[in-house]
Amino acid sequence: MAKWLDNAIFYEIYPQSFQDTNADGIGDFQGIIRRLDYIRELGCNALWINPCFQSPFGDAGYDVADYYTVAPRYGTNEDLKQLFAEAHSRGMHVLLDLVPGHTSVEHRWFQESMKAERNEYTDRYIWTDNVWESPENMGCLRGISPRDGAVALNFFSMQPALNYGFYKITKPWQQSPEDEGPQATFHAMMDVIRFWLSMGCDGFRVDMAGSLVKNDEESKGTIALWKKVRAFLDREFPEAAFVSEWGEPDKSLQGGFHMDFLLHFGSSHYNDLFRCGHPFFSSEGKGDAHAFAEKYKENYEKSEHKGLICIPSGNHDMDRMARLLSQEEMKIAFGFLLSMPGAPFIYYGDEIGMRYVEGLTSVEGGYGRTGSRSPMQWDSTANNGFSSAAREKLYIRQDDAADRPTVEAQMADKNSLYHEIRKQIAVRQSHPALQSKGEIEFIYAEENTYPLAYVRSADTERILVIINPSAKESRFDSDLPAGKVIYSYQAVSPAVEASSSAGTSAAAKKEGGTFVAPPCSVSYLLL
Repeated sequence: MAKWLDNAIFYEIYPQSFQDTNADGIGDFQGIIRRLDYIRELGCNALWINPCFQSPFGDAGYDVADYYTVAPRYGTNEDLKQLFAEAHSRGMHVLLDLVPGHTSVEHRWFQESMKAERNEYTDRYIWTDNVWESPENMGCLRGISPRDGAVALNFFSMQPALNYGFYKITKPWQQSPEDEGPQATFHAMMDVIRFWLSMGCDGFRVDMAGSLVKNDEESKGTIALWKKVRAFLDREFPEAAFVSEWGEPDKSLQGGFHMDFLLHFGSSHYNDLFRCGHPFFSSEGKGDAHAFAEKYKENYEKSEHKGLICIPSGNHDMDRMARLLSQEEMKIAFGFLLSMPGAPFIYYGDEIGMRYVEGLTSVEGGYGRTGSRSPMQWDSTANNGFSSAAREKLYIRQDDAADRPTVEAQMADKNSLYHEIRKQIAVRQSHPALQSKGEIEFIYAEENTYPLAYVRSADTERILVIINPSAKESRFDSDLPAGKVIYSYQAVSPAVEASSSAGTSAAAKKEGGTFVAPPCSVSYLLL
């Protein structure tokens, strides 16, 4: 089932900002098609495209107005169908972004649900019985139509929550997941899934997958719902992949998802590595990966060692990695990302070290996230090759620093971040132990110290990964054999005194019973 996920490496595309081909300042499907060869050459064999359906774009497309029609600014349904076909011809797969938890207030379902007269959409959303009663623990809209009641919101005010029922019912207006209204919602979303899979889509990354059934503290109702979806997939679309935005792999995998997407909020400690006061991957050496490793091991045990936890370089909801890490530090960080279980996700532009653009006014509900959504920087031509529109028409202002990175410049520099990531991907794809389903055992992940070390294994292959982002040499004792170096890199760091070894392939080595990791280095050792 969905065997292609075993060696999948995803490239996340925020379509508004990737490549414009019609000079309107907004990226489009033809632009993605134009750049498929670039993505494939990088080493990525799968895409995740952020929401591309018709929308008023109050929340960058996560406020869907029509699940069956793509937004005209990106092209047509036929353009998207062509994108699927072009990707498939290159051995690539495409996930669309499914937003099953809410719609836009402009969606026809919601417009019908606001009517006072009962109709087939009356129970499509979560409404209380009277306008003065608020839904528990949720925002709401009230006084917006002749219908008496307040409608629950999932987040922004333009995103009414779809009704999949309540696992624990405490109010007369709450419905069971098995009631007619929630069942109609479920089947309507199943029709959407079937439509796009039949069109050639290879699966979905599912937004807020763990929050559909309400008052569901242990997620039992939501797990049961997704099990039904998985049974449908196994029957009709066995090669389709479902990746959840859930952050609790023991629950999402039980629900039938193939992989779980690690969240940047909550208890994962993911941001301890890349986005905090002292990131673990900073060469200053003040970071801590211990809490991350402990939480990862806990989830790994709960998910029966499946380890299908996707770790992204970033995404449209968080700061760019380059806001806190240099490109040399990012080379070490990618050495980690591309040697962990689950499918890696590379956010567009992270492979060239695109920076967070400071001081932007919010665009389409981005707020502080807007700086991570700026247009891709391809070359040295106008608008860095993103668009031939006038600069002021661009979807979001680009990085205007003189030293902004571009694909063109990075491809021309054999020592660039881009080329190092290509090498790391090639090594991953050459070794089953480093791929999605290879097991992991943490060897060294102590509190407030370096390095981080773990063994990846599949069948008889075992690979020891030793990562030392710190500018100081680090050591740990182990009974493991010295191993054979299959990949290593030592980054150039301002904190490291200039030496002939900096920026080369200096690898970790074993001295007696101790592994010694050079400053700012990553090593893969075949045991």
